[in-house]
Amino acid sequence: MLSADEMSAASSAVRAPGEHLLGRRREREALDRLLEAARGGHGGVLVVHGEPGVGKTTLLEYAVEAGREFRAVRALGVEQEIELPYAALHQLCSPRLELSERLPAPQRDALAVAFGLSAGPAPNPFLVGLATLGLLSEAAEERPLLCVVDDAQWLDRASARALAFVARRLLAEKIAFVFGARALFVSSN
Repeated sequence: MLSADEMSAASSAVRAPGEHLLGRRREREALDRLLEAARGGHGGVLVVHGEPGVGKTTLLEYAVEAGREFRAVRALGVEQEIELPYAALHQLCSPRLELSERLPAPQRDALAVAFGLSAGPAPNPFLVGLATLGLLSEAAEERPLLCVVDDAQWLDRASARALAFVARRLLAEKIAFVFGARALFVSSN
């Protein structure tokens, strides 16, 4: 006989993604289109925005469930880290940091300085953006990549700029970005 926890796990294993979301058909369809495009090598970005408590995080979790064959990497904007350059970018990139060895030396060095892995002057934001794009592209070579960033309104400025740079260059990548934010945000360059 299965315990209550085992039955819950078994039922969630066979439940369709988003089964617990009511009245969110349009949002789920948009996420499904984003994932399907990324599967085909046409990366893209979707921003889920709204007031606190409207279900943004639940929609981000739907994307992870619906993209089970994707490698998912996550970052969470943290208000207390908003003044720490590249804090959120580090969360997103650190699981695949070993791939930085495949990057050109200037990009690899910029990322190493940004993440505190080596000393040096503040890195060139363009090189950090290129390095991030290169790192994520390398990760997506193995299997499609889903980057989920929740509470994007709390991203530090350096991370927000780097992620905006990457997001504008995903056209031929197997990468999907989904941001959750309290308000529609635009990174200023």
